[in-house]
Amino acid sequence: MSLAGTVLCVLVVTTPTYGQPQAAAKAADSPPQWAYPENNSNYKPPVDDGKPVRVPNSTAGYTWTQLRTRFIAPVWHPEDHGPLPDIVAKGRDPNVFACGFCHRADGPGGPENADLAGLPKSYFIQQMAEYKRGARVTSVSSRLPPALMIGLSKPITDAEVEAAAAYFSALKPRKRIKVVESDMVPKSYIAGLVWAATENGEREPLGQRILEIPDDLIQFESRDPRSTFTAYVPVDSLAKGEALVNKGGRERRSNVPRAMVRTSRGSVLCRASSAARQATCFASSTTSRMARGPASGAP
Repeated sequence: MSLAGTVLCVLVVTTPTYGQPQAAAKAADSPPQWAYPENNSNYKPPVDDGKPVRVPNSTAGYTWTQLRTRFIAPVWHPEDHGPLPDIVAKGRDPNVFACGFCHRADGPGGPENADLAGLPKSYFIQQMAEYKRGARVTSVSSRLPPALMIGLSKPITDAEVEAAAAYFSALKPRKRIKVVESDMVPKSYIAGLVWAATENGEREPLGQRILEIPDDLIQFESRDPRSTFTAYVPVDSLAKGEALVNKGGRERRSNVPRAMVRTSRGSVLCRASSAARQATCFASSTTSRMARGPASGAP
């Protein structure tokens, strides 16, 4: 699949820790937590006080209970997209959740799942078929988002997949992620399913990881498709990623035996995800994707 515009890659290479060989080997064979945060059951989301939640530049309002109902896709900005098909707007009770609940009304998703806006229709349909037949699974079975996708892929009908694919493929992706190179970043914690900055303003070393956090956690939890994010990456990552795209990386890969490419938002394609038609690729030193092979799918 060819891309119009520039493909921007971020290269992150980590070194295994020695001294505890078995623990190090296990860690090296597991997906990195910065890319695959497991569900934090101790996180306390906002309490529903019965009042409607509001987001910037919208006249709509939903209670927190409505915003957490998997058969409701909040429509905060109807001017940003056309009418939602039923499968996107409300799904089908009891097991087929609304596509727009997790991926939002116009498909941007969040750090915990894929950006669907503008994906080719045929690709969308193919991925759902691979979920259904078990060819696309997950590297971290304890994570909720892929578990939900795998589960709903069984009862969903071909007609429903067709309707969702037609809708999302017609949408245009927007730029929502600002990439910042830095050695120090906001101290973070797992807010349910995603990383978020602590409220006390503390900072910590980034090390060899990528930290993507919502700029406004409450707006993100309100499932506002216009939510924005900041992705902190190690210094010089953008230049290294650009060189990898423009000059190739075969020689470098020979020195990095544990390599994984994680595309932005978990998509298996390095694809356009902004108004400038740029894509972000994340590469880290883990054997997870290489060891499991292409059938492991996106996390």
